[in-house]
Amino acid sequence: MDLNNITQEEFENIEAYLNHSLSKDDLLIFENRLQKEEGFASKVDDIKTILSGIETQALKEQLDKFHDEMPSTVKDTDVFEPKVKYLQWRKIAVAAALIIAAGSFWFLNRNSNEQLYAEFYSPDPGLPTTMSSTDNYEFYEAMVAYKQGHYEDALNTWTNQLKTKVGNDTLIYFVGSALLADKKESEAISYLKEVTNNDDSVFKNDAFYYLGLAYLKEGNIEQAKTNLEKSGSENSEALLSKITD
Repeated sequence: MDLNNITQEEFENIEAYLNHSLSKDDLLIFENRLQKEEGFASKVDDIKTILSGIETQALKEQLDKFHDEMPSTVKDTDVFEPKVKYLQWRKIAVAAALIIAAGSFWFLNRNSNEQLYAEFYSPDPGLPTTMSSTDNYEFYEAMVAYKQGHYEDALNTWTNQLKTKVGNDTLIYFVGSALLADKKESEAISYLKEVTNNDDSVFKNDAFYYLGLAYLKEGNIEQAKTNLEKSGSENSEALLSKITD
């Protein structure tokens, strides 16, 4: 059971699906993802196993409590099940405990890495916007929006400009940066990866750093480390020393 590739958002979404609490629209999206996304069904099964284990353990504790509260005048044969069934309960309890332990490890590890992300992530400060209004006005107007936290507005402009300026590393980098700032890590990764593959880009080292952070947020520790090591910045080195596997 590999839980490192399951994000907290995915966990909560899967739990809502299993509890039948998704809205009609979200359920359609979820079921479509189940059919088309490779490996997603396995994630759902893993979470189902964990939740089932927790429920089993909770039931076991309720039965134990019930037995403890039974009057002492009741005969043992009236209270306890046969030895075989008792042993089955023991197996279930042990299995549930192991599942819960695995889940607890995942939550602790996830929380730790998300705290690191929050500690080390801040949006790229962007480019100076003091240039003449006649010098690529739309780009710098979007840069102002980006700096003000209006990431969707910036993205609309920059992605539109990319249609005519295909391969422009500045646009690609800041689209990735805006997506990451807008908490769309999965979408940001593809843009940041493209910049890291461009040896001539002045944004290459920064792209490695933010790519590492994006992978960290998603729980992909191996890729996070790989990209942070390639960045070589002081922040990357400090973050690498704190990441837990």
